Amino acid sequence: MYGLPCGHLQWFAHHRYHPLHQHAHGFTGSGAAVERRATPMLQRSRALSDASPILHAYRPMPRVQSEAAQPRPDEPVRGSRGARSAACEVDEVFFSKKLNIGPAFESHIAMKHTHRILLAAFVPLCFTAAGAQTTPMVEQFTLANGLTVIVKPDRRSPTAAHMLWVRVGSIDEVDGTSGVAHVLEHMLFKGTATTKPGEFSRRVAALGGRDNAFTSRDATGYYQQIPSDTLENVMRLEADRFANNQWVDDEFKREIEVVKEERRSRTQASPIALMLEAATGLTFTASPYRRPIVGWMSDLDAMTAQDVRNFYQRWYVPGNAAVVVSGDVEVAEVRRLAVTYYGPIAARPVPVRKPQDEPVQAGPRRMDFKGVASQAYVNLAFKVPKLQAADFAGDEQGRDAVALTVLASVLDGFSGARLARALEQGDSRLADRTSAYNGLMGRGPQLFVLSGVPAPGKTAAQVAAGLRQQIALIAQEGISDEELNRVKVQWVASETYKLDSVFYQARQLGSNWINGLPLDADTRLLSKLRSITSAEVQRVAAKYFGDDQMTVATLVPQPIDPKLTPRVAPALPTRHSIDHD
Repeated sequence: MYGLPCGHLQWFAHHRYHPLHQHAHGFTGSGAAVERRATPMLQRSRALSDASPILHAYRPMPRVQSEAAQPRPDEPVRGSRGARSAACEVDEVFFSKKLNIGPAFESHIAMKHTHRILLAAFVPLCFTAAGAQTTPMVEQFTLANGLTVIVKPDRRSPTAAHMLWVRVGSIDEVDGTSGVAHVLEHMLFKGTATTKPGEFSRRVAALGGRDNAFTSRDATGYYQQIPSDTLENVMRLEADRFANNQWVDDEFKREIEVVKEERRSRTQASPIALMLEAATGLTFTASPYRRPIVGWMSDLDAMTAQDVRNFYQRWYVPGNAAVVVSGDVEVAEVRRLAVTYYGPIAARPVPVRKPQDEPVQAGPRRMDFKGVASQAYVNLAFKVPKLQAADFAGDEQGRDAVALTVLASVLDGFSGARLARALEQGDSRLADRTSAYNGLMGRGPQLFVLSGVPAPGKTAAQVAAGLRQQIALIAQEGISDEELNRVKVQWVASETYKLDSVFYQARQLGSNWINGLPLDADTRLLSKLRSITSAEVQRVAAKYFGDDQMTVATLVPQPIDPKLTPRVAPALPTRHSIDHD
């Protein structure tokens, strides 16, 4: 799948087709993460069913109808290898919309509102005490070949999560080869000298586990959720796949058609996805984030099997990868298994990365995008600072990035938040739907994004003005203590709850590694959050939302051509699902 970048509190907190943010496997766009769906899995433990395989969480699509395109942009898009459950969809929506804090690889996908409320109520009481007592020690070590291993024991249930993270995504592609990182992720399921195409997933399922993969702007990841006593079998399989991936050209020819169909059905069939893809290219000039994770269709058409093999040989080296294991495991045993199965992989140099810094934007950028739809849609993106490794050296660093994330949550982080109250309610409402999102961290530049769908009789320009007015009000008047405290409580509650999932723990540790952050970045980030003041939120609202750093993209609805017949997608082998930011 493509789209997600590795997650963190910022990575995936927006509506699905948002190419301006991170990417996930399932939808197309420039900022999505792509996630591969595995076949139905056997389950030997209740805890396995609690760990959501969804690696990227996004806001639901704005309800802009496009009768000429299938599927509708507001409908969940099913991946090529299986559909995410309704329960997963509901949980993703809760964590991204209500909290705006990003990738929800949540466990307990059927959590009820009552549970959420009770959790939010007790977290302030238990966070410092219980949190400190229950947080297991995390250990990190490096094999002789350069591969990083991170282990976090959690013995509450006999399950484990095993993840292989490779620090390569669409950000590492060059012009003419867009989408190759995502295509390679598909091809890693095509076998080795000892496993036939598709056999990897069948073996994991036979062990009682589930597996999947994702491609994002910043990383590619492969993961298994398994009974802990099967860890050795899974590590043997994954190490073999990482080191010895091979397939014949015919396998590539079949799979590239699957990827192209993903692009057609999830990007080209959606006017909003196409608009956001174009807007991403307008927002970024030098940054590779300007390219869609799924790739441009012309690049996919021209891609060869050797292009994919070359990308694999270049980037899939031990020094550019990390294995993360969490769950009912012993550190010493994981170390032994890592040395046994990953240790023999030959060390090779990690390619030197060239700086691709985004130049300072010196004026507003605007785009009108014509698409067949019944409603307009407007998206405002502002370039903002991101949280970096150096920001964890002291409490005073990186505070603007965290304050911006709090600002997004004040605007759109809970039921009855400012945008919904001011723009979506009452007889004079401006919008049918609004959203706010802040990109907290990533390998590339980050954005603060406001978006909305005009209510009947209202225009996109009016919605854009209304969105900016809410920012201006906070810049002038600040926010209440009640708003600030509500955001903090819900944020802490969400993060505390997600620690129930060993998969989430592994994902978070892998995300930290991808971004070069310390192992305890999550704890430090929560500490920063709790210290953010109303004055800091007011200050960033006044600082980062001028015209010079703004890009505005507007979907201009076009009438439906009655001569056109909705396109019916061909029946292709189901493999992956795609999620876009």
